[in-house]
Amino acid sequence: MNVEEFLEQSARRFPEKTAVVCGSKRIAYGPLDAQCERLAQRLAALGVRRGDRVVVCLENSIEAVAAIFGILKAGAVFVVVNPTTKVEKLAYLLNDAGARALFTHGEKLRAIRSCWEMTPELELVIVAGKPQGSMAARGKRFVGFEEMCGAAVPPAPTPRRAIDIDLAALIYTSGSTGFPKGVMATHLNIVSAAASITGYLENTPEDVILNVLPLSFDYGLYQVLMAFKVGGTIVLERSFTYTHDLLSALVREKVTGFPIVPTISALLLDVDLAKYDLSRLRYISNTAAQWPARHIADLRRRLPHVALYSMYGLTECKRVSYLPPDQIDIRPESVGKGMPNEEVYIVDEKGNRVGPGVVGELVVRGANVTKGYWRLPEETAACFRPGPVPGELVLYTGDLFKADEEGYLYFVGRTDDIIKSRGEKVSPREIENVLCALDGVVEAAVVGVPDAVLGEAIRACVVAAPGATLTEGKILRHCKLHLENFMVPSYVELCDWLPRTPNGKVDKRKLSASLRVLVASGL
Repeated sequence: MNVEEFLEQSARRFPEKTAVVCGSKRIAYGPLDAQCERLAQRLAALGVRRGDRVVVCLENSIEAVAAIFGILKAGAVFVVVNPTTKVEKLAYLLNDAGARALFTHGEKLRAIRSCWEMTPELELVIVAGKPQGSMAARGKRFVGFEEMCGAAVPPAPTPRRAIDIDLAALIYTSGSTGFPKGVMATHLNIVSAAASITGYLENTPEDVILNVLPLSFDYGLYQVLMAFKVGGTIVLERSFTYTHDLLSALVREKVTGFPIVPTISALLLDVDLAKYDLSRLRYISNTAAQWPARHIADLRRRLPHVALYSMYGLTECKRVSYLPPDQIDIRPESVGKGMPNEEVYIVDEKGNRVGPGVVGELVVRGANVTKGYWRLPEETAACFRPGPVPGELVLYTGDLFKADEEGYLYFVGRTDDIIKSRGEKVSPREIENVLCALDGVVEAAVVGVPDAVLGEAIRACVVAAPGATLTEGKILRHCKLHLENFMVPSYVELCDWLPRTPNGKVDKRKLSASLRVLVASGL
């Protein structure tokens, strides 16, 4: 099965059912599938062939969804890029992917005009909306999105469909060198992951899923893919900044499934949820960063009818584990066990499997494990290594975990995130969990900063709730009560906000860099 068949099968089963909602716009499965088919034919007529990479740089929208499935129907590989990406980075991504074509919005043309001279392999630019800038550049052909989806399609070879071992997507993720890495996801990888996730979430055609995360973030992207797989409805929003608008959308669209990150749960818990009719909401899922136990407890108390799924994943394999809702009260700090059709285990530095309670690196094997990093053989070899079965590759996640006696997993930290202070290895996550358990703390991030005596000093950045009477002294006293001495932060900083990546995660790299400047300045 290929990914585009998610749409095609749902269109055959539910041709008149709403597939996508975005603002005031709605489109049913039948018309959407027909539009994507025309788009694929037009792409083929303009020279896009099986295996070509096509970048989609659009806001969450019906056009973005149509572009993704039109690309898939053409046998090509889609690459979703956040529309807020600056021109230099966009040019890098286009060149790194070797993109043949780009979907973008007319409003962005003026801002990215310098991109054209930097991208010699890019031949075709498809423009959605009204152009606000020149639709002319040497070596580039510009075509309107509506024209691409129009009924009149010139004669062209029938697009050659991909097979399940072919690439479906390049999903770019942050690299340790500062340059994004393209994770190579095949049709088989995506279909396998989507089947497992929709299975344990118990998704059905009756589900209405609200997605406020960018489609460039694989967690956001998969909400569309999974909704189409089961024939559900996906509701796309472009931001989670305004909590009232978000909650109003949950009510208006009778949403049943709501994927979030911890930042969103913090926003939800800052309002009176009883004012909104959330009776249709069946589940909330969390990944990208560990869900604070306090958030879980508060949501359980305020939304007792809603199943909470705490999950863990990486772009390199999409999803690793989930904690069943019946375990959320028992072990809220766990991210569960490996999802269906997958094996996970923990190894020591020599690659030997370890027992309960022992910290080691998590390893994942299964059809969801992707093919590695695009054009980066050394980085691929470092993370995708021979597994227990001859000829297979398994993913060494770079994440430190431990498991309890029953096999439930607990995140300890990244191998490159661990702070070494006073000769001890310190997990930022463990300190953050303690900080978030203190009344008045909305969010916390912990990083290491250079220290001539300690090697690295621990610095905690804390965001307080409005009206909270927190002080650095109170926070330190709380830490001393709940942490070993070597884990107590050397510095505590009360912040109004924490820097974030486009996917909503705390940007620890940026936070650490700014704090290093302060330390160097003696502040």
